[in-house]
Amino acid sequence: MITAAQRDFLELLVTREALKFGDFTLKSGRKSPYFINTGCFNRGSDLALLGAAYAATIKARFGDGIATVFGPAYKGIPLALAAAAAYEQLVGRPTGWTYDRKEAKTHGDGGLFVGFPLTAGTPVVIVDDVLTAGTALRESLEKLKPTGVKVLGAVVAVDRQERGQGNRTAIEELAADSGVTVAPIITITEAADYLRANDVAGKRYLTATDRERISRHLVG
Repeated sequence: MITAAQRDFLELLVTREALKFGDFTLKSGRKSPYFINTGCFNRGSDLALLGAAYAATIKARFGDGIATVFGPAYKGIPLALAAAAAYEQLVGRPTGWTYDRKEAKTHGDGGLFVGFPLTAGTPVVIVDDVLTAGTALRESLEKLKPTGVKVLGAVVAVDRQERGQGNRTAIEELAADSGVTVAPIITITEAADYLRANDVAGKRYLTATDRERISRHLVG
């Protein structure tokens, strides 16, 4: 059973086609029966709803002491902005947002990071769209390490629940390797179960065949 907040977020995902079902080849080269792309959220109202979902998860899993939300370039940038704005409203105090450059800038303001200053001990939460193999999140952790910030955890829109190198999921492997907790707003299993049983805006987004393909994919 998913919460009302998860339901609202999931319905936003499918109506804006940020979550689709079919046959896809991921960046990692893996085949997948589903695809998640938060780049489809390109309206102001989308970002407000998206930020609210991230902020609620950040507060529930990591508390109200976050100083800044970090989003890796490029898709993580609007996520960090939206999440920080909504989190600020939840906790009632200013909250920063920060992102990285693909390459460090050597002139002007310079440096690798833009936004809220990253100093030793600063409590940070990372936001990203999805976690497949965990590569992007590991890269963010390596970039942040020299700053000395305290990474409390990370929030992703959807846990794809992909297996890593062994029998554990990518999230479980990442937690074991880095000690960083990754909290999804919703898992693909929760999403698939809900969409198989319920219409969204009068439409059934997931067929029995596609639900079975997802089940086989997750155990394969």
